[in-house]
Amino acid sequence: MRDGQVSPRELAEQAIARIEATNPTLNFLVTEAYDFHEPADGPFRGVPMLVKDLTETAGIRTTFSSRAYADYVPENDAGTVRRMRDAGFTIVGKSNTPEFGITCVTESELNGACRNPWDTSRTPGGSSGGAAAAVAAGVLPLAHGSDGGGSIRIPASCCGVFGLKPSRGRVSPAPYISGSLEMSQQAGISVSVRDAAAFLDVLAGYEPGDAHWAPPPERPFLEEVGNAPGRLRIALTVEPPMPYEVEPAVAAVAREAGDFLAELGHDVVEATPPWRDESLLWTFAHIWQLTPALYPYLDPDLLMPINRALYDRAHETSSVAYTKAASALLMLARRVVAFWDDVDVVLTPTLAKLPVPIGWIFEPDDPWKQFERGGWMTPFTPLVNVTGQPAASVPFGNVDGLPVGIQLIGPPAGEAVLFRLAAQIERARPWADRLPRFAAD
Repeated sequence: MRDGQVSPRELAEQAIARIEATNPTLNFLVTEAYDFHEPADGPFRGVPMLVKDLTETAGIRTTFSSRAYADYVPENDAGTVRRMRDAGFTIVGKSNTPEFGITCVTESELNGACRNPWDTSRTPGGSSGGAAAAVAAGVLPLAHGSDGGGSIRIPASCCGVFGLKPSRGRVSPAPYISGSLEMSQQAGISVSVRDAAAFLDVLAGYEPGDAHWAPPPERPFLEEVGNAPGRLRIALTVEPPMPYEVEPAVAAVAREAGDFLAELGHDVVEATPPWRDESLLWTFAHIWQLTPALYPYLDPDLLMPINRALYDRAHETSSVAYTKAASALLMLARRVVAFWDDVDVVLTPTLAKLPVPIGWIFEPDDPWKQFERGGWMTPFTPLVNVTGQPAASVPFGNVDGLPVGIQLIGPPAGEAVLFRLAAQIERARPWADRLPRFAAD
């Protein structure tokens, strides 16, 4: 595009053609935005983009995958969308997500189930499942996501692509807030580490009134890609913070990654942060239940059962009980983060399970059992949102034809070391040529 060989309109038309060829099978796109507007002259001028359907886009329907918002068209862009437009992205649609991003699979009554391009009977993960499915299928090289309990890392692992959750305060939630603990951060899901780093450079930065903000990086994150990470102290663990079983084949991939990193010259030891907490999922639920309760919809009876249960519990919980839960999580975070005084990175499996079948989360009728099944699948990811540390899911293994990611957890505000290490892994063990490539080139 920069050399004049292709125009922004042609790039958009090519992306739309790939969407139309693949979306009937995968259902990653829930709202089209095919009215072309000349993009700004920014670093990503003309690059097509899908915005997750939890993030408001002016003039483009934003449903939050909820029947309560089926016809909602925002008047204003979220701050991150404004930054995307200023960078020159061409927004071509909204990507699928579970209702309010509440669980780790991308299935809702309004928008239906998104499917994994590796195996369409399986989930692409959630809540940024539409973004990851589109990238893994070859529709786009990069898509927007958000992560409040693992929602970038989970689908990145399920779909065999790269995703990094930034540090607390790295990306502004403007014009809103991301809860009192600001657990959710926005970033990209991409084929390459390079593109995720360049996208975070676009999104990152303070907005007036932000309650939290991370210290600016020493240099653009894009410049970290390709820099040698040095000899890092890496702790490997397959013991999750939540007391749930990790499938042996998934744990074996993480151990293989530990051996591989040792071969690259890093100091790898088996050690677990002091994070085990038998009641962690249910303490976390006191924060998570606010998600549906704070949306200003008109009729809570339109909510799916899992969100209605959370909504009702939030209204039944006293301010004292909420504060005790938040305080318990923050005290746990203090204890856990101190572990990075002695290591640079902690390596874990991203998930405890292979991508589960479509409908698995919702097999029990009891919505609280549905909620717990989410914990069974994702016992490694939510605590990192509580601590506010950066963490990435890197494609590494394949079990029974399904991708398996490893999670790299960095020190506070330590995205740079994760980009350097992930790029080193990508160079030594590339994954782009292993993707299923649903879309024609």
